[in-house]
Amino acid sequence: MKKVLLILTVLFALNSYSQKKKVAVVAFYTDKTIDLSDLGLNSLASIADLGNDPSFNLTPILEKYHDAFFNVYSKKFPFDIVSENEVTQKQEYIDFSPKYAREGNAGKYIINYPGYKYIYEGALGEANEVGTATIFKDIADGVLFTEIHFALQKGFAVGGTGTVKMKAYARISLYDKTGKKVFAFNEGANSKKTGAIVGGIPVLTPEKVLPMCESALDELLKDLDEKANKLIKKTAENL
Repeated sequence: MKKVLLILTVLFALNSYSQKKKVAVVAFYTDKTIDLSDLGLNSLASIADLGNDPSFNLTPILEKYHDAFFNVYSKKFPFDIVSENEVTQKQEYIDFSPKYAREGNAGKYIINYPGYKYIYEGALGEANEVGTATIFKDIADGVLFTEIHFALQKGFAVGGTGTVKMKAYARISLYDKTGKKVFAFNEGANSKKTGAIVGGIPVLTPEKVLPMCESALDELLKDLDEKANKLIKKTAENL
């Protein structure tokens, strides 16, 4: 009888050790603000203020990233992902008030994937990182934040007239159940489609910008498919 109990104990221990850890995705969003710093035009923010224009709709692009993240990339992670409903319907998450909220003006700039709330992570973001980790510590070994955003890049131009490209960035950050950072990386890729710059000012209408954003995301997804798995595998033992 003692031998049977010992065998069962060992098997249970091995099974527990071999089980993947779990991670809760707590932020999933994009930003309608187009970064113009590469063109030296960030002081002219009004030319890129597309937040009030309903036709500048980044929701389909965010959905495409969401589908790729959960259906492709997450399958390669060395940890399991807690179901989205389990995260977004948890009352403590719904009630959580993060610092540095940017969802004013009816979500003028920030577009969250349905169910998620905007939660900043990064420099000075410890309260949000520890806060969300604490909410899910009973069901997850860590919390993950991800976002995509866009920036214009210099193309070929003569006398202030020429082309620009769009660059899409993805940030993926993981924190353990105490809120300590496990990893954070940014990946970016330029669009194949180009836009115009006239007199040193880019043409930033939704009709011109959206195709570049879509093209940039397509290139970014290709890069992530190649690089994300290598980066994330190295972090499994630190979670």
